[in-house]
Amino acid sequence: MSEKGFDDIPGTILFDAERSRQGYHLNMFCMSLMSEKNREAFRDDERAYLTRFPMTAEQAQSVLDRDWNRMLELGGNIYYTSKLAACDGLSFQNIAALMTGSTQEDYAKMMLAGGRPPEGNRSKSEWERG
Repeated sequence: MSEKGFDDIPGTILFDAERSRQGYHLNMFCMSLMSEKNREAFRDDERAYLTRFPMTAEQAQSVLDRDWNRMLELGGNIYYTSKLAACDGLSFQNIAALMTGSTQEDYAKMMLAGGRPPEGNRSKSEWERG
């Protein structure tokens, strides 16, 4: 993927046209989980179900690993990947906590206290300037 202006902001993955094309099959897999029949088929044999979608091996592995951040890096859209989380019985807040390396309780406390502080979270070049 080419360098984007938002790539300089820690934790920011811009879902643009390029990422949309990259993640199309990953996102269609996630959307398929809106059907109970498909959720059952996926739960029965995750690897076999994933072969229905011509995603890359790396995308499929990110699903199997439930590597939420990697799914986004590989073109997943957070609103689509949340369908996989729901299939696993996880809330949006649960996956947000996992994506930030936090517990759900600590994540909720942080958000209720106003979120992450902007210091150190504005841009990578800010760190380099020290």
